[in-house]
Amino acid sequence: MTRADLRLSSCALAVHDLGEALAFYRDVLGFEVRAEESRQVSVGPPSQPDVRILLRSPGADAVVSPADRHAIVDLMAKSLLGCLVFVTDDCDATFERIEAAGAEVMQEPIDRPGDVRDCAFLDPSGNMLRFTQPRQLH
Repeated sequence: MTRADLRLSSCALAVHDLGEALAFYRDVLGFEVRAEESRQVSVGPPSQPDVRILLRSPGADAVVSPADRHAIVDLMAKSLLGCLVFVTDDCDATFERIEAAGAEVMQEPIDRPGDVRDCAFLDPSGNMLRFTQPRQLH
């Protein structure tokens, strides 16, 4: 059996405030806005035009019950719901730029096993964003 070539098209993150999330992903990270709707916004890195990150309010789906919505908000408050990992060619410069914009630092740049240097932040809704740089690039 031949395996299909699989590529990521989109992923979704729960956010508390769409306007605040949009400002962070667009203005701080430099992402392009791909689509805007009443309860979600699609953004993505300019270098990956086929990738969409859907920023969605916890109640974006009508089928989500109030109890489920409450559980989602609780997980967001504990930074346990979303995590994205990005590759950068300069971890330290990326860190300095995002920290200067006021993002909450989770981890300053460090060298890790596996020839990687990385750092981490929380977006305004508590989703973890990790920025990794292969060692040969620094």
